[in-house]
Amino acid sequence: MKKLVIIPAYNECGSILQAVDDIRRNAPGFDYIVINDCSTDSTLDVCKKNRLQYVNLPVNLGIGGAVQTGYIYAFRNGYSLAVQFDGDGQHDASYLEEMALKMEQTGSDMVIGSRFIEKEGFQSSGLRRVGIRYFSLLIRLLTGSQVTDPTSGMRMVNRDVMRIYADNYPKDYPEPESVVAVLRMGKKVTEIPVVMKERKEGRSSIGGAKSVYYMIKVTLAILMERLRG
Repeated sequence: MKKLVIIPAYNECGSILQAVDDIRRNAPGFDYIVINDCSTDSTLDVCKKNRLQYVNLPVNLGIGGAVQTGYIYAFRNGYSLAVQFDGDGQHDASYLEEMALKMEQTGSDMVIGSRFIEKEGFQSSGLRRVGIRYFSLLIRLLTGSQVTDPTSGMRMVNRDVMRIYADNYPKDYPEPESVVAVLRMGKKVTEIPVVMKERKEGRSSIGGAKSVYYMIKVTLAILMERLRG
């Protein structure tokens, strides 16, 4: 079984090598690909200097476009499963084999690494936790499925979902909307408890006034996605 880690990276020069080293040490059964989303810092130079496997996007596509590029790469290169993994050092590669085992044992189409099952490690800011609980409740009301961490960027999919995402993937703040998309199609989504770390380098794309836009935009996107069913 070919397994791929997709690492979307925008201005992650201070942490991308650490993320790749984590995968090499703790998930040696996985290949990886860094999707450099036209970074304005030295992320590309770090990839070149350390001979990392990467795709360099000539224009900035945003998180959705970068992740979709990874799914297209995975699908076209015959991978059986692909997992999104942040390049900012928050995720722990030691959970990847456990996620793959969970997918196999449960017949899941998607496995999400959730911070909120055992509530250990970095739990995000208080305001963001409120937002995450809101999206979790909204998804449950619309789909009947419980997803405790719908904004988690640590998510593994099988080849069927990979194909779906390669064809169509949300462009802005895609995590909650993309979960609803596969649930609407009758796919099985499960979670495992993981511990995440606080970002040490760079900064989040969601903050300040953008938080309000994020909540409104994602809510509307989830509602529209559900109405497609």
